[in-house]
Amino acid sequence: MKSRAFKLSTLFVATSSVFATPLFANDETDKSIEKIEVLGKNHSNYLAVEAETASKLGISIKETPQSVRVITRALMNDFSLDDVNQVLETTPGVSVEKIETDRTYYKARGFDITNFQVDGLGLPQESGALQGTLDTAIYQRIEVVMGANGMMTGAGNPSATVNFIRKRPTDDLRANVSITAGSWSNMRLDADVSGRLNEYAAGRAVVVKQKRDSYLDRYSVERDVFYGITELNLTDSTTLTTSLTYQQNDADSPLWGALALFDSEGNPTDYDTSTSTAADWAYWNNTSKQAFVELEQLVGDNWSVIARYAHTQTEQDSNLFYVYGTPDAQTGLGLTGYASDYQLTDRLNLFDVYAKGSFELFGQEHLIAAGASVADMAYQDSSLYDYTTGNGFPAMPNLNEWDGVAPVPVLKDSLNGSHVDSEQVSEYVSARFSITDDLKLLAGIRHTAWETNGLSYGKNKSRDVSDTTSHLGTVYQINDDINVYASYSETFAPQAEQDINGQTLDPISGDTKEIGIKTELFNDLMMLNVAIFDAEQENIAVADTANSTPDNTVYRAAPGIQSQGFELELSGEVGFGVSANLGYTYTDIDVSDTFNSGNKDAQLVKDYTPKQVFKLAAKYDATFADGLSFGMNMRWQDDISRVQNDTPLIITKQNAYALVNMMASYEINSQVSVTANVNNVFDKKYVNSLYWAQGFYGAPRNYALSLNWSL
Repeated sequence: MKSRAFKLSTLFVATSSVFATPLFANDETDKSIEKIEVLGKNHSNYLAVEAETASKLGISIKETPQSVRVITRALMNDFSLDDVNQVLETTPGVSVEKIETDRTYYKARGFDITNFQVDGLGLPQESGALQGTLDTAIYQRIEVVMGANGMMTGAGNPSATVNFIRKRPTDDLRANVSITAGSWSNMRLDADVSGRLNEYAAGRAVVVKQKRDSYLDRYSVERDVFYGITELNLTDSTTLTTSLTYQQNDADSPLWGALALFDSEGNPTDYDTSTSTAADWAYWNNTSKQAFVELEQLVGDNWSVIARYAHTQTEQDSNLFYVYGTPDAQTGLGLTGYASDYQLTDRLNLFDVYAKGSFELFGQEHLIAAGASVADMAYQDSSLYDYTTGNGFPAMPNLNEWDGVAPVPVLKDSLNGSHVDSEQVSEYVSARFSITDDLKLLAGIRHTAWETNGLSYGKNKSRDVSDTTSHLGTVYQINDDINVYASYSETFAPQAEQDINGQTLDPISGDTKEIGIKTELFNDLMMLNVAIFDAEQENIAVADTANSTPDNTVYRAAPGIQSQGFELELSGEVGFGVSANLGYTYTDIDVSDTFNSGNKDAQLVKDYTPKQVFKLAAKYDATFADGLSFGMNMRWQDDISRVQNDTPLIITKQNAYALVNMMASYEINSQVSVTANVNNVFDKKYVNSLYWAQGFYGAPRNYALSLNWSL
């Protein structure tokens, strides 16, 4: 389904933003797991036992009545998962829809992922598109809670919530430097330094510099990242945290749109893997700057109050080239180019304050968290288009023979751009009640008010809506190792579309039902999670063609899709030196309620969503040679398709395929190691996504070699 209208850069701002929730290590166990090493040391396990995404209660993954995925720093390091696309491609249950080089959508359970957090703080937005490529160097781990999560994030879809947990300062001095060289002139430098500044303060800084070309003709990227964070102990019970983040992502000759996937005879096109529709003068630059302040006050032994404020701003500057049309089956001719200049400034101010703690009642300990947040958002953008040649540039040559040379456009003003202001105000409470020692009840409620004012390209975006979403879950401990659970979660998404009477449609409503089992294996070194889910949405805006005019489209509400299926995940230490993160997802999308409703997107979603996906990341620490490790990161997905035309019927298909990435690492000594990565080992040719009617091919076989030094 197409995401609702909002600015595509919001995710880039949000997921790059700097917020923080203090995390505490547990020294009562010697297991080498993420729970211990969350403050920043490299570690060898793929298991995490705590998550901040589903609630602010600090409960473990095993005690959370929803499926929770975690990609640890160890897994990211082993397979050089340097951007969020690579991380989420490895995450069980998540689909990465690369529609262009610098724009990507994420999906889970058939729905767009629009819920994002940083350090457990929900960030309001509607679009799930990533502009530029978000670097992962500043993150300690990335969590994904499957299903609706409206209690923590407000508006969104019943898909999943992605939570980016940032690196934090450490008490002891630590330093890490990594230099990587790879295919297509890829050069990357990472530096990470952390430690105490004095008795009262600790700090951490991360710097990334990367420059690379691409397998795609003419495409190249230059990236700069800086992240700095300090923690100051004002008193024994008061901590002040401040941080800054800067990311610059400059892309030359990026895709805007992609390749035509069928020709004039309805046959699938077969371009070279390197073929690009980008002109040699095209560029797409993204700059993001953020500042953050957090104050935490401990109150007694069991309570704390946390206040957080963040200001984020992103700027986009682009000149892009779009190619459209249907190529002739014999000559490859028939395509036309079109140019645009796009400028955007996007701002977010967010304040969140909450209290959390525990209390005793009826002989049991219970947990509660309550708070409120206010988010003020504003964006301004403008587009210029090339109208000097009628429908754009002259007809283009065969793309397989094109060198990217096109006339530099003379751009003229289009319609007025966008100037839209939004505010989201939320109040929430979440609690876990211990009914007995073995039975827990998790309940939460959130009220969200969303107000938007402004115009976007002549269309009124004003709306004033509110909704209350709830979450209810139970967890029963069968024994020390096995928990079973059931949960129900709601979410909503505001809409700006109006009906025939000029009334704004009610928000989209969604919910997720889930039952599952979580069990710890091999002395708690591995966790198994099996879940069955049912998710759906209602009240989707569709065009009311019977009452619309050429100058005014009105809308009506229609049913959305219903998604059912099951998921399996196994993560941690298998034994014999093997660490693994394994996941299988089966998703069955029901569109029967959408027939004759006008919701044409529903069938498209069903077709381009793989029914089955299997993912496995595994590493073996060789017992026959100290310091030597081997690993494999593979993903297999079922076949997908997209109906491109009804009469005559034209369908684009991508057959089932598997991608296999391999790694090998050797510790030269306690401080120096070298890692080699080979991606797409079998050089599989495939289309990245059928989310849109156009697409481009994934990267062929490529290599990288990293030299790592740590203190």
